[in-house]
Amino acid sequence: MKRLLLLILAAALGVAVYVYWPTLTGWLGGDGEQRREVRGGGRRGGFGDQPIPVIAEAAKRQDVPVTLDGVGSFQSPNAALVRAQVEGVLLEVTYREGQDVKAGDVLARIDPATYQAQYDQAVAQTAQVDAQLANARRDYDRYARLAKNDYGSQQQAETAKAQVAQFEAQLRYQQALVAQSKTTLDRTVVRAPISGRAGVRLVDPGNYVSAGDATGIVSIAQLQPISATFTLPQQNIAAVTQALTRGGAPAVALAPDGATALDEGALEVIDNQVDQTTGTVKLKATFPNAALTLWPGQFTTVRLTVDTLKDAVTVPGPAVQQGPDGPFVFVIDKDRTARQRPVEVARQTAALAVIAKGVEADDQVVVTGFTRLRDGSKVAVGAAGARGEDRDAAETP
Repeated sequence: MKRLLLLILAAALGVAVYVYWPTLTGWLGGDGEQRREVRGGGRRGGFGDQPIPVIAEAAKRQDVPVTLDGVGSFQSPNAALVRAQVEGVLLEVTYREGQDVKAGDVLARIDPATYQAQYDQAVAQTAQVDAQLANARRDYDRYARLAKNDYGSQQQAETAKAQVAQFEAQLRYQQALVAQSKTTLDRTVVRAPISGRAGVRLVDPGNYVSAGDATGIVSIAQLQPISATFTLPQQNIAAVTQALTRGGAPAVALAPDGATALDEGALEVIDNQVDQTTGTVKLKATFPNAALTLWPGQFTTVRLTVDTLKDAVTVPGPAVQQGPDGPFVFVIDKDRTARQRPVEVARQTAALAVIAKGVEADDQVVVTGFTRLRDGSKVAVGAAGARGEDRDAAETP
Protein backbone atom coordinates (compact mmCIF):
# COMPACT_ATOMS: atom_id res chain seq x y z
CA MET A 1 0.00 0.00 0.00
CA LYS A 2 2.82 2.39 0.90
CA ARG A 3 4.58 1.53 -2.35
CA LEU A 4 1.43 2.44 -4.33
CA LEU A 5 1.17 5.81 -2.57
CA LEU A 6 4.81 6.56 -3.27
CA LEU A 7 4.33 5.78 -6.98
CA ILE A 8 1.30 8.12 -7.15
CA LEU A 9 3.21 10.97 -5.46
CA ALA A 10 6.17 10.51 -7.78
CA ALA A 11 3.94 10.63 -10.85
CA ALA A 12 2.22 13.79 -9.62
CA LEU A 13 5.58 15.46 -8.93
CA GLY A 14 6.76 14.59 -12.43
CA VAL A 15 3.68 16.12 -14.07
CA ALA A 16 4.05 19.30 -12.01
CA VAL A 17 7.69 19.71 -12.97
CA TYR A 18 6.84 19.16 -16.65
CA VAL A 19 4.04 21.76 -16.63
CA TYR A 20 5.76 24.50 -14.62
CA TRP A 21 9.34 23.98 -15.82
CA PRO A 22 9.30 26.94 -18.30
CA THR A 23 8.11 29.27 -15.58
CA LEU A 24 10.68 28.00 -13.09
CA THR A 25 13.52 28.41 -15.56
CA GLY A 26 12.31 31.96 -16.27
CA TRP A 27 12.43 32.85 -12.61
CA LEU A 28 15.62 30.98 -11.81
CA GLY A 29 17.88 31.69 -14.74
CA GLY A 30 16.16 32.98 -17.84
CA ASP A 31 17.20 36.12 -19.66
CA GLY A 32 15.88 39.57 -18.74
CA GLU A 33 13.22 39.68 -21.43
CA GLN A 34 11.77 36.35 -20.29
CA ARG A 35 11.66 37.45 -16.64
CA ARG A 36 9.96 40.68 -17.65
CA GLU A 37 7.26 38.79 -19.54
CA VAL A 38 6.54 36.52 -16.59
CA ARG A 39 6.44 39.34 -14.05
CA GLY A 40 4.27 41.68 -16.13
CA GLY A 41 1.91 39.06 -17.39
CA GLY A 42 3.33 39.32 -20.90
CA ARG A 43 1.23 39.75 -23.96
CA ARG A 44 -1.41 37.30 -22.82
CA GLY A 45 -1.81 38.88 -19.40
CA GLY A 46 -2.80 42.27 -20.79
CA PHE A 47 -0.30 44.26 -18.72
CA GLY A 48 2.66 44.36 -21.10
CA ASP A 49 3.43 46.73 -23.95
CA GLN A 50 1.23 44.95 -26.48
CA PRO A 51 -2.06 46.89 -27.19
CA ILE A 52 -5.34 45.16 -26.43
CA PRO A 53 -7.57 44.68 -29.50
CA VAL A 54 -10.96 46.39 -29.09
CA ILE A 55 -13.74 47.70 -31.29
CA ALA A 56 -14.98 51.25 -30.74
CA GLU A 57 -17.71 53.53 -32.03
CA ALA A 58 -18.18 57.27 -31.81
CA ALA A 59 -20.84 58.77 -29.55
CA LYS A 60 -23.54 60.54 -31.55
CA ARG A 61 -26.12 63.26 -31.13
CA GLN A 62 -29.54 62.23 -32.38
CA ASP A 63 -33.25 62.34 -31.62
CA VAL A 64 -34.20 59.30 -29.56
CA PRO A 65 -37.84 58.16 -29.33
CA VAL A 66 -39.07 57.27 -25.86
CA THR A 67 -41.07 54.06 -26.18
CA LEU A 68 -43.14 51.81 -23.95
CA ASP A 69 -43.74 48.12 -24.70
CA GLY A 70 -46.94 46.34 -23.72
CA VAL A 71 -47.91 42.72 -24.28
CA GLY A 72 -51.39 41.96 -25.58
CA SER A 73 -53.35 40.41 -28.42
CA PHE A 74 -55.30 41.45 -31.49
CA GLN A 75 -59.07 41.48 -31.58
CA SER A 76 -61.64 42.33 -34.19
CA PRO A 77 -63.34 45.73 -33.74
CA ASN A 78 -66.59 44.12 -34.90
CA ALA A 79 -67.41 40.43 -34.65
CA ALA A 80 -70.70 38.57 -34.91
CA LEU A 81 -71.88 35.01 -34.51
CA VAL A 82 -74.63 34.56 -37.09
CA ARG A 83 -77.50 32.47 -35.73
CA ALA A 84 -80.82 31.37 -37.20
CA GLN A 85 -83.73 33.60 -36.16
CA VAL A 86 -86.45 31.14 -37.21
CA GLU A 87 -86.89 27.39 -37.04
CA GLY A 88 -86.57 25.11 -40.01
CA VAL A 89 -84.35 22.93 -42.17
CA LEU A 90 -81.21 24.60 -43.50
CA LEU A 91 -81.60 24.28 -47.27
CA GLU A 92 -78.49 26.04 -48.55
CA VAL A 93 -75.22 27.66 -47.47
CA THR A 94 -74.16 30.29 -50.00
CA TYR A 95 -70.82 31.48 -48.56
CA ARG A 96 -67.36 29.94 -48.75
CA GLU A 97 -65.32 29.41 -45.63
CA GLY A 98 -62.82 32.24 -45.27
CA GLN A 99 -64.68 34.45 -47.74
CA ASP A 100 -64.85 38.21 -47.30
CA VAL A 101 -68.51 39.23 -47.07
CA LYS A 102 -70.30 42.55 -46.93
CA ALA A 103 -73.19 43.53 -44.70
CA GLY A 104 -76.41 42.26 -46.30
CA ASP A 105 -74.85 39.43 -48.31
CA VAL A 106 -76.86 36.18 -48.28
CA LEU A 107 -75.15 33.49 -46.21
CA ALA A 108 -77.77 30.72 -45.98
CA ARG A 109 -81.43 29.88 -46.63
CA ILE A 110 -83.89 28.11 -44.32
CA ASP A 111 -86.98 26.27 -45.58
CA PRO A 112 -89.59 29.08 -45.97
CA ALA A 113 -92.72 26.94 -46.66
CA THR A 114 -94.38 27.39 -43.25
CA TYR A 115 -93.65 31.08 -43.04
CA GLN A 116 -94.77 31.69 -46.62
CA ALA A 117 -98.14 30.11 -45.79
CA GLN A 118 -98.50 32.29 -42.69
CA TYR A 119 -97.73 35.37 -44.73
CA ASP A 120 -100.25 34.45 -47.43
CA GLN A 121 -102.89 33.84 -44.78
CA ALA A 122 -102.27 37.24 -43.21
CA VAL A 123 -102.51 38.93 -46.63
CA ALA A 124 -105.82 37.19 -47.38
CA GLN A 125 -107.33 38.13 -44.05
CA THR A 126 -106.24 41.71 -44.58
CA ALA A 127 -107.97 41.78 -47.96
CA GLN A 128 -111.13 40.41 -46.35
CA VAL A 129 -111.19 43.09 -43.67
CA ASP A 130 -110.44 45.76 -46.27
CA ALA A 131 -113.50 44.69 -48.28
CA GLN A 132 -115.68 44.74 -45.14
CA LEU A 133 -114.42 48.24 -44.34
CA ALA A 134 -115.32 49.47 -47.82
CA ASN A 135 -118.85 48.10 -47.46
CA ALA A 136 -119.21 49.65 -43.99
CA ARG A 137 -118.18 53.04 -45.34
CA ARG A 138 -120.82 52.87 -48.07
CA ASP A 139 -123.47 51.97 -45.49
CA TYR A 140 -122.43 54.87 -43.33
CA ASP A 141 -122.64 57.32 -46.25
CA ARG A 142 -126.14 56.08 -47.10
CA TYR A 143 -127.46 56.20 -43.52
CA ALA A 144 -125.89 59.62 -42.97
CA ARG A 145 -127.74 61.10 -46.01
CA LEU A 146 -131.04 59.52 -44.96
CA ALA A 147 -130.74 60.86 -41.43
CA LYS A 148 -129.89 64.31 -42.73
CA ASN A 149 -133.12 64.40 -44.83
CA ASP A 150 -135.17 62.83 -42.04
CA TYR A 151 -135.70 59.64 -44.03
CA GLY A 152 -133.73 57.55 -41.53
CA SER A 153 -132.86 57.59 -37.87
CA GLN A 154 -129.78 59.20 -36.45
CA GLN A 155 -129.11 56.02 -34.47
CA GLN A 156 -128.67 54.00 -37.66
CA ALA A 157 -126.14 56.52 -38.95
CA GLU A 158 -124.16 56.43 -35.70
CA THR A 159 -124.20 52.63 -35.67
CA ALA A 160 -122.86 52.58 -39.22
CA LYS A 161 -120.12 55.04 -38.23
CA ALA A 162 -119.07 52.84 -35.32
CA GLN A 163 -118.95 49.85 -37.67
CA VAL A 164 -116.56 51.78 -39.94
CA ALA A 165 -114.26 52.55 -37.00
CA GLN A 166 -114.30 48.90 -35.94
CA PHE A 167 -113.26 47.66 -39.38
CA GLU A 168 -110.59 50.37 -39.64
CA ALA A 169 -109.01 49.13 -36.39
CA GLN A 170 -109.27 45.53 -37.54
CA LEU A 171 -107.60 46.45 -40.81
CA ARG A 172 -104.68 48.05 -38.99
CA TYR A 173 -104.33 44.88 -36.90
CA GLN A 174 -104.29 42.70 -40.00
CA GLN A 175 -101.74 44.97 -41.68
CA ALA A 176 -99.48 44.56 -38.62
CA LEU A 177 -99.86 40.78 -38.91
CA VAL A 178 -98.84 41.01 -42.57
CA ALA A 179 -95.74 43.02 -41.64
CA GLN A 180 -94.86 40.51 -38.91
CA SER A 181 -95.32 37.55 -41.23
CA LYS A 182 -93.23 39.29 -43.89
CA THR A 183 -90.41 39.90 -41.40
CA THR A 184 -90.47 36.27 -40.27
CA LEU A 185 -90.47 35.09 -43.87
CA ASP A 186 -87.51 37.35 -44.69
CA ARG A 187 -85.55 35.80 -41.81
CA THR A 188 -85.49 32.49 -43.62
CA VAL A 189 -82.82 34.16 -45.76
CA VAL A 190 -79.80 34.55 -43.44
CA ARG A 191 -77.78 37.68 -44.26
CA ALA A 192 -74.45 39.01 -43.00
CA PRO A 193 -75.03 41.58 -40.24
CA ILE A 194 -71.56 43.16 -40.66
CA SER A 195 -68.77 43.25 -43.21
CA GLY A 196 -65.79 41.02 -42.51
CA ARG A 197 -64.34 37.58 -43.08
CA ALA A 198 -66.42 34.45 -42.65
CA GLY A 199 -64.99 31.70 -40.49
CA VAL A 200 -65.33 27.94 -40.59
CA ARG A 201 -68.84 26.65 -41.32
CA LEU A 202 -70.58 25.66 -38.08
CA VAL A 203 -73.59 23.79 -39.50
CA ASP A 204 -74.20 21.88 -42.74
CA PRO A 205 -77.22 22.00 -45.04
CA GLY A 206 -79.95 19.52 -44.11
CA ASN A 207 -79.72 20.19 -40.38
CA TYR A 208 -82.65 21.57 -38.41
CA VAL A 209 -81.83 24.98 -36.96
CA SER A 210 -83.65 27.23 -34.54
CA ALA A 211 -83.28 30.61 -32.84
CA GLY A 212 -82.13 28.92 -29.63
CA ASP A 213 -79.07 27.24 -31.16
CA ALA A 214 -75.90 28.32 -29.34
CA THR A 215 -73.57 27.06 -32.08
CA GLY A 216 -74.77 29.37 -34.81
CA ILE A 217 -74.26 29.13 -38.54
CA VAL A 218 -71.00 31.05 -39.05
CA SER A 219 -68.89 33.69 -37.34
CA ILE A 220 -67.84 36.92 -39.04
CA ALA A 221 -64.91 39.06 -37.89
CA GLN A 222 -63.72 42.42 -39.19
CA LEU A 223 -60.00 42.34 -40.04
CA GLN A 224 -59.40 45.76 -41.59
CA PRO A 225 -58.79 47.73 -39.49
CA ILE A 226 -57.95 45.60 -36.47
CA SER A 227 -57.42 46.46 -32.81
CA ALA A 228 -54.78 45.38 -30.31
CA THR A 229 -55.55 45.34 -26.59
CA PHE A 230 -52.53 45.43 -24.27
CA THR A 231 -51.52 46.54 -20.79
CA LEU A 232 -48.95 48.90 -19.29
CA PRO A 233 -47.94 49.52 -15.67
CA GLN A 234 -49.91 52.24 -13.96
CA GLN A 235 -46.71 54.31 -13.63
CA ASN A 236 -46.88 54.96 -17.39
CA ILE A 237 -50.36 56.51 -17.39
CA ALA A 238 -49.08 60.09 -17.13
CA ALA A 239 -46.65 59.68 -20.05
CA VAL A 240 -49.34 58.12 -22.24
CA THR A 241 -51.98 60.75 -21.48
CA GLN A 242 -49.47 63.54 -22.15
CA ALA A 243 -48.62 61.94 -25.51
CA LEU A 244 -52.31 61.85 -26.43
CA THR A 245 -52.68 65.49 -25.41
CA ARG A 246 -49.77 66.47 -27.66
CA GLY A 247 -51.45 64.89 -30.65
CA GLY A 248 -51.35 61.12 -30.34
CA ALA A 249 -49.13 58.18 -29.57
CA PRO A 250 -47.90 56.23 -32.61
CA ALA A 251 -47.99 52.48 -32.11
CA VAL A 252 -46.06 49.66 -33.77
CA ALA A 253 -47.14 46.03 -33.65
CA LEU A 254 -44.11 43.78 -33.23
CA ALA A 255 -43.58 40.15 -34.15
CA PRO A 256 -42.77 37.58 -31.41
CA ASP A 257 -39.04 38.30 -31.86
CA GLY A 258 -39.66 41.78 -30.42
CA ALA A 259 -37.86 43.52 -33.30
CA THR A 260 -39.76 42.97 -36.56
CA ALA A 261 -42.49 45.55 -37.16
CA LEU A 262 -45.73 44.02 -38.48
CA ASP A 263 -47.81 47.18 -38.86
CA GLU A 264 -48.00 50.80 -37.76
CA GLY A 265 -51.04 52.36 -36.12
CA ALA A 266 -52.03 54.67 -33.27
CA LEU A 267 -53.30 54.49 -29.72
CA GLU A 268 -57.06 54.97 -29.52
CA VAL A 269 -58.27 54.27 -25.99
CA ILE A 270 -56.99 54.23 -22.40
CA ASP A 271 -59.25 52.31 -20.05
CA ASN A 272 -61.05 54.33 -17.38
CA GLN A 273 -59.64 52.38 -14.44
CA VAL A 274 -56.57 50.50 -13.23
CA ASP A 275 -56.74 46.80 -12.51
CA GLN A 276 -55.97 46.72 -8.79
CA THR A 277 -54.96 43.05 -8.84
CA THR A 278 -52.13 43.63 -11.33
CA GLY A 279 -51.48 47.38 -11.11
CA THR A 280 -51.85 47.73 -14.89
CA VAL A 281 -54.09 49.72 -17.18
CA LYS A 282 -55.63 48.42 -20.40
CA LEU A 283 -55.08 50.25 -23.70
CA LYS A 284 -56.29 49.74 -27.24
CA ALA A 285 -54.49 50.64 -30.48
CA THR A 286 -55.84 50.40 -34.03
CA PHE A 287 -53.88 49.18 -37.06
CA PRO A 288 -54.94 49.34 -40.74
CA ASN A 289 -53.77 45.74 -41.38
CA ALA A 290 -53.56 46.37 -45.12
CA ALA A 291 -51.41 43.28 -45.70
CA LEU A 292 -53.56 41.06 -43.42
CA THR A 293 -50.55 40.13 -41.32
CA LEU A 294 -52.50 40.65 -38.09
CA TRP A 295 -55.16 38.19 -36.93
CA PRO A 296 -57.71 38.19 -34.10
CA GLY A 297 -56.41 36.28 -31.09
CA GLN A 298 -52.78 36.63 -32.17
CA PHE A 299 -50.37 37.64 -29.38
CA THR A 300 -48.18 40.66 -29.97
CA THR A 301 -46.03 43.33 -28.38
CA VAL A 302 -47.22 46.89 -28.98
CA ARG A 303 -44.56 49.60 -28.85
CA LEU A 304 -45.88 53.09 -28.09
CA THR A 305 -43.87 56.24 -28.78
CA VAL A 306 -44.74 58.68 -26.01
CA ASP A 307 -41.96 61.25 -26.38
CA THR A 308 -38.75 62.13 -28.24
CA LEU A 309 -35.46 63.15 -26.66
CA LYS A 310 -34.06 65.89 -28.90
CA ASP A 311 -30.34 66.04 -29.75
CA ALA A 312 -29.35 63.48 -27.12
CA VAL A 313 -25.86 61.99 -26.78
CA THR A 314 -26.03 58.26 -27.48
CA VAL A 315 -23.65 55.33 -27.43
CA PRO A 316 -24.22 51.67 -28.31
CA GLY A 317 -25.87 49.78 -25.46
CA PRO A 318 -22.95 47.30 -24.96
CA ALA A 319 -20.56 50.22 -24.35
CA VAL A 320 -22.06 50.90 -20.91
CA GLN A 321 -20.56 48.68 -18.22
CA GLN A 322 -21.58 48.33 -14.59
CA GLY A 323 -19.02 48.77 -11.82
CA PRO A 324 -19.07 49.07 -8.02
CA ASP A 325 -19.53 52.84 -8.31
CA GLY A 326 -22.17 52.69 -11.06
CA PRO A 327 -22.17 52.70 -14.86
CA PHE A 328 -19.06 53.63 -16.81
CA VAL A 329 -17.60 53.51 -20.32
CA PHE A 330 -14.09 53.21 -21.71
CA VAL A 331 -13.23 56.30 -23.77
CA ILE A 332 -10.23 56.07 -26.09
CA ASP A 333 -7.82 59.02 -26.05
CA LYS A 334 -5.90 60.26 -29.05
CA ASP A 335 -2.85 58.29 -27.92
CA ARG A 336 -4.87 55.04 -28.10
CA THR A 337 -5.26 54.78 -24.35
CA ALA A 338 -8.53 53.56 -22.82
CA ARG A 339 -9.76 55.70 -19.92
CA GLN A 340 -12.53 54.53 -17.63
CA ARG A 341 -15.11 57.29 -17.31
CA PRO A 342 -18.26 57.26 -15.11
CA VAL A 343 -21.49 58.23 -16.85
CA GLU A 344 -25.10 59.06 -16.06
CA VAL A 345 -27.49 57.00 -18.19
CA ALA A 346 -30.86 58.61 -18.97
CA ARG A 347 -32.31 55.65 -20.88
CA GLN A 348 -30.86 52.35 -22.04
CA THR A 349 -31.91 49.46 -24.23
CA ALA A 350 -29.96 46.50 -25.54
CA ALA A 351 -29.03 48.49 -28.65
CA LEU A 352 -28.72 52.10 -27.48
CA ALA A 353 -27.93 54.10 -24.35
CA VAL A 354 -28.71 57.79 -23.85
CA ILE A 355 -25.94 59.46 -21.84
CA ALA A 356 -26.96 62.44 -19.72
CA LYS A 357 -23.44 63.18 -18.43
CA GLY A 358 -19.93 61.85 -18.93
CA VAL A 359 -19.60 61.51 -22.70
CA GLU A 360 -19.66 64.05 -25.50
CA ALA A 361 -20.46 63.60 -29.17
CA ASP A 362 -17.62 62.09 -31.26
CA ASP A 363 -15.94 60.49 -28.22
CA GLN A 364 -14.69 57.02 -29.15
CA VAL A 365 -16.13 54.45 -26.73
CA VAL A 366 -15.24 50.77 -26.53
CA VAL A 367 -18.10 48.45 -27.45
CA THR A 368 -16.29 45.09 -27.62
CA GLY A 369 -13.13 43.72 -26.01
CA PHE A 370 -13.56 44.35 -22.27
CA THR A 371 -12.05 41.06 -21.07
CA ARG A 372 -8.48 42.32 -20.47
CA LEU A 373 -9.20 46.06 -20.57
CA ARG A 374 -8.12 48.24 -17.64
CA ASP A 375 -8.01 51.97 -17.03
CA GLY A 376 -4.96 53.25 -18.90
CA SER A 377 -4.53 50.20 -21.14
CA LYS A 378 -3.14 50.68 -24.62
CA VAL A 379 -5.61 49.52 -27.27
CA ALA A 380 -5.67 48.61 -30.94
CA VAL A 381 -8.96 49.84 -32.36
CA GLY A 382 -10.79 47.79 -34.97
CA ALA A 383 -13.52 48.91 -37.37
CA ALA A 384 -16.97 49.38 -35.90
CA GLY A 385 -18.55 47.50 -38.76
CA ALA A 386 -16.56 44.42 -37.80
CA ARG A 387 -18.09 44.25 -34.35
CA GLY A 388 -20.21 41.22 -35.13
CA GLU A 389 -17.46 39.24 -36.89
CA ASP A 390 -14.52 40.24 -34.68
CA ARG A 391 -16.15 40.08 -31.25
CA ASP A 392 -14.72 36.66 -30.45
CA ALA A 393 -11.27 37.64 -31.70
CA ALA A 394 -11.30 40.91 -29.72
CA GLU A 395 -12.27 39.18 -26.47
CA THR A 396 -9.97 36.15 -26.85
CA PRO A 397 -7.08 36.32 -24.32
